[in-house]
Formats: sequence, structure tokens, C-alpha cells
Amino acid sequence: MNSRVLVLNQDNSPLMVCSVERAFVLVFMNKSELVRTANGHKLHSVTQSFPMPSVIRLNRYVNAPYKGVNLTRQNIFKRDNHECQYCGTKKDLTIDHVVPRARKGADSWTNLVTACKRCNAKKGDYMPEEVNMVLRKKPYKPSYAIFLKDHHNNSTGEWDAFLGHHPQ
Repeated sequence: MNSRVLVLNQDNSPLMVCSVERAFVLVFMNKSELVRTANGHKLHSVTQSFPMPSVIRLNRYVNAPYKGVNLTRQNIFKRDNHECQYCGTKKDLTIDHVVPRARKGADSWTNLVTACKRCNAKKGDYMPEEVNMVLRKKPYKPSYAIFLKDHHNNSTGEWDAFLGHHPQ
């Protein structure tokens, strides 16, 4: 069993992702409550059947330190859905500075985008508008919740209501 469960803090904020086994124990020991089941799936013991958790909420508030998303190459690709932000291709990807380094462009979430090598070379040390290129979406700093969503295999959208939506 390799399914994952979204764990919410008592205030319904996303806290972490854990295994189904760990989530079941938390619910069984009354340390959390079952919020959503995994689309009709069941866990079976010798004599009983239990709904498989997909989302649980802790019964006590846990004071967790702020969890930010590290600015890394892979996280930029993930934020941009592994697509060139100029043409949309998913091949030969690299990182582009929207405001080029030659013009004092920073290494930041709002200045780095995924670009294919062809578009990156075409843009060069120019601003996108100077070479008639348009970004498909504005770069943004993603929230921790967005990255939690990307770290699971929840294709049915059972977590969507708890993780919110990212800007487009």
C-alpha cells in the first residue's frame, strides 16, 4: 500500500502528508478524525473493515514552524508544470531569468521560469516584450500547500478543497 493521506491541523490548515497506515493509527487512537475517505477503498482486519483515509484532521493543534518552498531548479519546473513558459513545450527544458542577470535580474521565484533551450536562446539578454515573447503565466512564489498536493498520488482531487488553488 503506497497511498498517502493529507494531514490537517486542528484549524484545517494542511500540515503534512503521511502513509495510510500512520493515518489509520491516528484515527484509531482518537488522535485525529477522518475527514475524507479514499474513494470507497477499505482497510481490512481479520474481522472488520474500515474506510481508508484520504484526509484526516488532528484533534489537537500542532504548532508547526513555517514551511516554505525552497527555490530550486526542480521546484521551478514543478511550479511551471514542466512546460516552457513561452511556447508550452515539455522538451529540452532549462531555467530563464525573465529580467536577465545582465540587467540585474534576481534569482527569485518571481523572476525565474521554465523555458525550453530554443526560447531561452531566442530571448537571450532581452526582456520578453523586447523580442515579442509573452509569458503564459506570471511567475509566483508557490505555497507549501501547493507542493503538498504535488507530492501525492491523489488523482481524484480528494485533497483539492483543503489545499486551495494557485494563481494562474
